Amino acid sequence: MSAFIQQLPALIGVVIGALGSYLAVVRGDQARFRREREARWEERRLAVYADYARVLKTAVTLSYRVASHLGNDPHPHPLSPEEAAALIAEATTARDPAGESLLLLGSPEVVEKARVWVTSVMEMELFLREETRDPAAWQELLERQRAGRQAYYAAVRSDLALPPGHSARWPLPPVPHT
Repeated sequence: MSAFIQQLPALIGVVIGALGSYLAVVRGDQARFRREREARWEERRLAVYADYARVLKTAVTLSYRVASHLGNDPHPHPLSPEEAAALIAEATTARDPAGESLLLLGSPEVVEKARVWVTSVMEMELFLREETRDPAAWQELLERQRAGRQAYYAAVRSDLALPPGHSARWPLPPVPHT
């Protein structure tokens, strides 16, 4: 029995070492799992954010083209309201599921900035549905839309811890007054 008692401290040391190794592996696996899960959700949020921006930008581009037809915008490819109607309806329809994904996965700040941006896009669409011919008023709507887009992108970058990006503000030629 005295031999067992002499070996007992070594045996306890082996058990404690095995338990410590097990706990270290389990904690390491848990940390790795959390990091991988966070990375997957971050990738999904980025995809949702980019999809929402793409859907809105489609509507904005169509608005530029219709505004050009009405003499409000210098876009080189004018499109009559009649020709644009189906495309605008399609863009509007695509906005709903993209918006729902944004509500589901987006941070509150990004969702709020998206709301501001989409509201300005909807104001542009209303302006064009009424077939308004007022380049100065159109420019004001464009500025609000651009500010909304810039704020949305800034919120997305902040949420995803990305570095600051380009403002996407390029000088545009003045709208010819007719």
